[in-house]
Amino acid sequence: MAGTKTVTTRAVEAGRTAVRFVLPSEADMARLSRADQAILRMLHENAADFVGYMDHPLFTKSNIEKTLFGRKQTLAAGQTRFKDTSLPDSVKRAGDGTTLSAAHEILLFQQFNYSRARVARLMAASTNRPLSWPELCELLAWTERAMAAREIIAGVNMPLVLAMAKRTRLMSLDYNELVSEGNFALLRSIDKFDCARGFKFSTYACRAILKSFSRVAMRAARYRGQFPTEFDPFLEKSDYHDRKRDNTASLCVEEIRDILSENRADLNDMEQTVIRERFALTGGQDGAVRPKTLEQVGQLIGVTKERVRQIQNKALKKIRMTLENSLAA
Repeated sequence: MAGTKTVTTRAVEAGRTAVRFVLPSEADMARLSRADQAILRMLHENAADFVGYMDHPLFTKSNIEKTLFGRKQTLAAGQTRFKDTSLPDSVKRAGDGTTLSAAHEILLFQQFNYSRARVARLMAASTNRPLSWPELCELLAWTERAMAAREIIAGVNMPLVLAMAKRTRLMSLDYNELVSEGNFALLRSIDKFDCARGFKFSTYACRAILKSFSRVAMRAARYRGQFPTEFDPFLEKSDYHDRKRDNTASLCVEEIRDILSENRADLNDMEQTVIRERFALTGGQDGAVRPKTLEQVGQLIGVTKERVRQIQNKALKKIRMTLENSLAA
């Protein structure tokens, strides 16, 4: 038995890179439903994923289909689905709290792997030529059988992933990420589980799921080593230029006050009066004195508001030149 398994495994692995599923003609594709067309495209794009299977001594028996599926079925013209009656409806309705007995679990895995073996055989025949219409229908039927068995097994064992994710004491890891990684590990386990060894699938799957959780933990640890803190756009935005601008503005204000108090800009009396009144430089620090308008300053010194504007601009120009020379020094 071990020798047979080794030979079969080697043959399948050697054929993984050689198998290339050729899509049927457009005329044959048009005769199929959209679901069947999607399955064929999936087989075409991921051919290497569908040629592997776990062999079993029963697969060489002449009555294997009757043993696994209740009877050997033949497809009617154009039919792409088998009608299976080998499993009770309670098992087929996976995902609603149903548990599998040991016998049903073994039967499902035997159905799953035998269906994959038939798919691999048909795909190998299509490596160099398109399949005939009967072969194409048979390929779709066996692919659907394999996918249905896989779906039942995954649905029944999905609570295993949720339970292990809740019990895992890795508080720094996201629960949803653990569940996602655990689901992938569960699906990989279904593909690799050998029911002929006599173990329960849950025992095999638990180890694979725990290993996947360890990979998540290692990946998270590497990420935290590279990025110790979470990304915060407000922390990433530099306020250097804002702070530099504020510091420069405060320095300029102090410098202007010194220029005015020492009259380093050589302002005449009228220019000093206009600047003080226009910008409220004569009051205290409590803001009690408000800046005057051009018209108010003009009434104060006896000139028009246009003349006040001219005096103001001339005084500001002197102050600006003095400030620039002071900062450049």
